Amino acid sequence: MKRSNFLVLFFIAYYIVVQPCNRNLSLESSNDKIARVITGIEVIQDPHDIQRLYTSLVQSAREEILLLLPTTSAFLREQKIGIVQSLQNAATRGVSVKVLTPTNEKIPPTMEAMFHNKDGNIEVRTIRHKSAIRGSHEARTKILVIDRKEYLVVELKDDSKETFVDAVRLAIYSTTQSTANSYITLFESLWEQSELYEQLEAHDKMQREFINIAAHELRTPIQPIIGMIDLLQAGFEKGSKESKITKEQLELIARNAIRLERLATSILEVARIESNSFSLNKERFDINEKIRNVIRDIKGLSSFGKKLKIRFEAGEPLFVEADKTRIFEVVSNLIGNAIKFTDEGTVTVKAEKQGGDVQVQVRDTGSGIDPEIMPKLFTKFATKSKQGTGLGLYISKKIIEAHGGRIWAQNNEDGRGATFSFTLPLLL
Repeated sequence: MKRSNFLVLFFIAYYIVVQPCNRNLSLESSNDKIARVITGIEVIQDPHDIQRLYTSLVQSAREEILLLLPTTSAFLREQKIGIVQSLQNAATRGVSVKVLTPTNEKIPPTMEAMFHNKDGNIEVRTIRHKSAIRGSHEARTKILVIDRKEYLVVELKDDSKETFVDAVRLAIYSTTQSTANSYITLFESLWEQSELYEQLEAHDKMQREFINIAAHELRTPIQPIIGMIDLLQAGFEKGSKESKITKEQLELIARNAIRLERLATSILEVARIESNSFSLNKERFDINEKIRNVIRDIKGLSSFGKKLKIRFEAGEPLFVEADKTRIFEVVSNLIGNAIKFTDEGTVTVKAEKQGGDVQVQVRDTGSGIDPEIMPKLFTKFATKSKQGTGLGLYISKKIIEAHGGRIWAQNNEDGRGATFSFTLPLLL
């Protein structure tokens, strides 16, 4: 972001409104300059007066403080004169505090603490722009808006100085509503831009993680397939007229080929969801019968050899109008996850009527859900498993929501395992 974004309103106010009457200011005392604020716009040239007014404004806030800091050094100077503590005190008494500050590799611990403030009244966001870390010879502007009624704009003289009074050149203070609104608009624009940038950065991070996971997932099944092909080719090269392939070798190739196919299918599903080409073929069926089919298929897999039981608490027929294939996919994913994270014990599945919905539960006695991943459990690429892309639950959530239902998860109260649940509208 260019420095002109921060200075444009400052120079408009300075050259159009303030400069014509600036020649008379030298005749007035510092106290007179501050006292003359009721007339509209005031230029303050004494750094000590600027500091006193700055502190007083922050302490007087009753509803909202908007503060744009031009540099990380500015934050350190604010801390020395008590501004940071005043902001925290304001937040404690219910004032909404929003601070915009440039990013810098060397973030002070106090600023870091404000970034992770848990009170909810202090929000700190960063601005990504090169001018924030350039040399101190460039002019920079600090903007403070109090209760959306009065503002203070401070121009820095030398950002390398350690004290507030040595760093500032002059300030403009005003209670003029129209100009205050201009600064509010500027601040909110930068605030929104910063939020969008943070979202983009988070998405970019997830994409990078997904590429790493997908690359690993693709390489894992490909390696044994290639290894088996090399083994078979070696048999031919030794002059054998035929190369025999055992049942185990064939199963290994088939198993890893299926794994590749599932990964490709998941990636295509995500692409369909995000391109709004996701469609449903609804039909009437008994959800209990569908669950029974899923469990039968899972038990029939050769990989199902763990010391655990799958218990299905079947009840009365519960009919829904849904895409049978998609619901099969969701139930398979939830039960499959339960099995993956449960070495031994029980996976319990049941469906029951809850008001006008059918609620399906998959409860396991495994390791439970990591608290770190719980808030983003159903988001794209969310996984802490060494195997899996983190797409299954994301796709399941989209499928259930497309049917007008909801899906959620929680760790069990007894500390053993987790329960995944989803609802679908009951067909009466």
